[in-house]
Amino acid sequence: MKLKNPGFFRGGLGRLLLQWLNLRPDESDRTLLMFAGHTITAVGLLWLEASTVALFLETIGADQLPWIYIASAGLGIVVGFLSTWMQSILPLRRYIVVIALLIAMPLLLFRFGLSNIDAQTPDALARITVFLLPLWVDAAYALNYLNTSITANQLFNIREIKRTFPLISSGALVADVMSGFSLPLLLRVPGVKVQDIIFAAFFILLIGAMLLLYLSHKYQQAFPDAPQRVLDDVHNDTRTRRLKGPLRQYALLLLAFFFIAQVLVLLIDFQFQSRLGLTFKGQEENIASFLAQFNGVLGLCELATQWFVSGRAIERMGVFRTVMFPPAIIAGMGLFTLVGLINTLISLFPPTEWLQAHQNIDQLFIGLVLLKFSDELLRYTLVASTGPVLFQPIPDQQRGSVETQARGISEPIATGLTGAAILLIIGVIGKANQQLLGWIVIGAIVISALAWLVLIGMLRSRYLDLLVLSAQRGQLGVANVNLKVFKQAVLEALLRPGAEADKRSCIELLSQIDRQNVGEVLGPLLPSLPPALQYQSLEVMQLHPNPLYLSYVRKMLETANPEPDVLAIALRYLWLTETNPDLRQLQPYIQPEVNPAVRGTAAALLLRLGNAKQKWEATRALQQMLTSKKEEERVMGCRALGEAKYLQALRLQIPKLLQDKSLRVRCAVLEVIGSTRLEEYYPSLLRGLDYKSTREPAMRSLIKLDNEAIPMVKELATNIHKPDLVRRYAWEVIGEIGTVEALTTLVSNLMTAWGNTRRHILQILLKLPQETGIEAVLDRLDRSGVEMLIDQELMFMGQMYAAILDISPKRVTGREADLLRRSLGDAIADSQDRCFLLMKFLYSLGTIQAAAFNLRSGSPSDMARGLEILDQTLDIPSKRVLLTVLDQHSEREKLQSLIGIVAYQPLESSDRLRRLLYLRHFLSDWSTACCFHLARVQQWVLAPELSLGCLRHPTGFVREAVIAYLKQATPGVLLDILPKMQQDPDRLVAAQVQEIMAELGSR
Repeated sequence: MKLKNPGFFRGGLGRLLLQWLNLRPDESDRTLLMFAGHTITAVGLLWLEASTVALFLETIGADQLPWIYIASAGLGIVVGFLSTWMQSILPLRRYIVVIALLIAMPLLLFRFGLSNIDAQTPDALARITVFLLPLWVDAAYALNYLNTSITANQLFNIREIKRTFPLISSGALVADVMSGFSLPLLLRVPGVKVQDIIFAAFFILLIGAMLLLYLSHKYQQAFPDAPQRVLDDVHNDTRTRRLKGPLRQYALLLLAFFFIAQVLVLLIDFQFQSRLGLTFKGQEENIASFLAQFNGVLGLCELATQWFVSGRAIERMGVFRTVMFPPAIIAGMGLFTLVGLINTLISLFPPTEWLQAHQNIDQLFIGLVLLKFSDELLRYTLVASTGPVLFQPIPDQQRGSVETQARGISEPIATGLTGAAILLIIGVIGKANQQLLGWIVIGAIVISALAWLVLIGMLRSRYLDLLVLSAQRGQLGVANVNLKVFKQAVLEALLRPGAEADKRSCIELLSQIDRQNVGEVLGPLLPSLPPALQYQSLEVMQLHPNPLYLSYVRKMLETANPEPDVLAIALRYLWLTETNPDLRQLQPYIQPEVNPAVRGTAAALLLRLGNAKQKWEATRALQQMLTSKKEEERVMGCRALGEAKYLQALRLQIPKLLQDKSLRVRCAVLEVIGSTRLEEYYPSLLRGLDYKSTREPAMRSLIKLDNEAIPMVKELATNIHKPDLVRRYAWEVIGEIGTVEALTTLVSNLMTAWGNTRRHILQILLKLPQETGIEAVLDRLDRSGVEMLIDQELMFMGQMYAAILDISPKRVTGREADLLRRSLGDAIADSQDRCFLLMKFLYSLGTIQAAAFNLRSGSPSDMARGLEILDQTLDIPSKRVLLTVLDQHSEREKLQSLIGIVAYQPLESSDRLRRLLYLRHFLSDWSTACCFHLARVQQWVLAPELSLGCLRHPTGFVREAVIAYLKQATPGVLLDILPKMQQDPDRLVAAQVQEIMAELGSR
């Protein structure tokens, strides 16, 4: 079924709300349902957690928490294996519901086990149940996180999830607030005890499971029917590749980062729960209420921090300063607690009624509450927001593996080792000495926080190295780059000895990320750079010239003897950036003995900025260069014309230069036309696309014209009488222009184009950088528009399969029939290729590419693998039909699967051929020609409008086939038409016309 927009979001208010939430209309329904389900489930888990902590502290005691940590590490591994096994045997839409029910169902058994918990001495079953409860809480959190992630990944593609998942995940923060303020109210109801909350949590979790069940049925096309088997192995060869060098060191540092972070959270949690149990000893309801209110206030602060602080903090302080903030705060607060500063601060305020009622609340408890609050607040806002950025320098193929190791292996190991270490400390100092144990753990917290800070500093250093190494390979996530960090990385890379190619890559990437301020990094380095890098640096600096960097350019000219091309571009930078340039200093550079590159640049600057006399001298110098017998002089003269603002009398040289015998000169003149916007010569740019030798400069010039070029290039691209190759390059020009108007032109023509033209436009849109083409299509067409285009392709394939069946070898034989059937098969293959291109707008490019590669291999096992990849990936309404068409079924079975999309009524072979010709605008030229050849040999009668219409076909061999058909079917009509076709542009058609006229005339 289609993912239709709810009516509310079609109106103006709904649209504004979606824009504020950064959602598209076709994502809203799924996102809000996922948000509701995640929030409800999180409320149930928070109720369960608060009740569990209260019961555990009262029944068993905090000194047994280390055993929980150790057992939890083992249970986490078991749960991971169980989850993997269940995915291998259950379809995903059943798996997510089973997991949700699995989270809830043990609570019924726990409630039964707690039936004797209120007795003076709880029985063994009650104590075992209380011991198992925190283990199940940890497992439930892990299973819920996994379930939410899997469901979201199935309901949203890789591009949608970037917008939707932050909103979905914020449901946990909303649940903190809801549960925090609802649980104390629930506990105040007469007769409600802590163990009853567990039973209430069961029903809340059950509601969450029902929502997942509803989602899995409403959007069943989003979930594959078969269990997952091969999708995770699509890029298995690259994922298993060993990490080497700096990449391996950085990965190990990441593992250590998450290891220490987990140790720190466990130490804080252990000490917090220990002091909580001592402070509220014998008061289960007070413990649960305190935890609920604590989580409620914490949730409010987390929401405010996440929405209003996190993004701004990361933007202003940078990734690493932001991620250093939590351990610094924790270390500082731990030290405050150790030296008694918190007790001093408390003494400054008069005792409140609450403090007087709880005299056993001491300095350590207050410090731990603040410590726990700070850790939770900063960990789930600042650290959670910056965490994904830390993985960005790792290549895409290996990033998932490293992240899995960091989250799935490093953290459980840290949990087990921390539990064992706490048990060892308790064994050494004894259970009774709680005060000493508390100070030891606080000291360990401070040391761990400081170690975390040191580790972040080491990560930052390796992060810089990896950014530099990743620049050339295009493995850098530009959207997540911290600008200050990256600039420092480029500076260090350019100062260190190394390959020039790597340094060129760094400069190029810096110009892409912060083009307006590249001079801040490159300017001071100019005197020390080699000539090639000096030229490249000045080239990117002059795109946004800044007077602040003029001194660096002058210093470069004074301290070195620059190469001619470097001197030329330096002169251009200096005199275009100076506020009041002294142009007299340029006049010596226009003398004949000066290098042509420097002379041409100086003359162009004088022509652009000089007075009347200086312009006259510059014009004379350029005139001499343009009329010189030396090719280099003429080429440099033409390039100088492109830099001049006003050509004046030099415009008269353009026609002659366009006919120059030198190809380099002709190409340079085309660049001049684009740079100076000489409208009368725009047709020369369009003609330049016709020839391979001038195509690249003509394209560059048209791209420089920006939106001005779009109408004339579009006219060329849609001219069916132009060669297909020329039309393709015209579409590429529009794509390279890349403005909003250009993208709108491409997308609007995508809807009306067919065949090769549609394929060209799709390829161009997919190649645009930063996925701008993909976003343009989804913004203008929505997901439903892309699905409609796929359905169009399936309708076309249905017509082709119908023709293959109705013109089968059993009905029609002969060479012409075989050629037609083969051409129809090729048309189906082309349509399937377009389907794969369209799927790349909705799903990961690598996944679709892997599926297409396997399906084209011809091997039955590889084709089955490709189909299963698609089965695991696709969630479009026509998924089943598309998989059937791509599978190794017969034409009849494939057509049968398409019945819901295209109607099929068996026809006589001649009638089916006529139906094909009525669809000729969707057929390839060769298929159309084959239709006429088959009609000729079979002597089938075609409607006059079909024949006469195809006589105007832009392709010569189609007109040739029509003429051959008419010669046999209606020679009298043809004799009247032939005189008008004697001057046909296709010489073969013209020769055929002359031959037939001579033959018919002699009869």
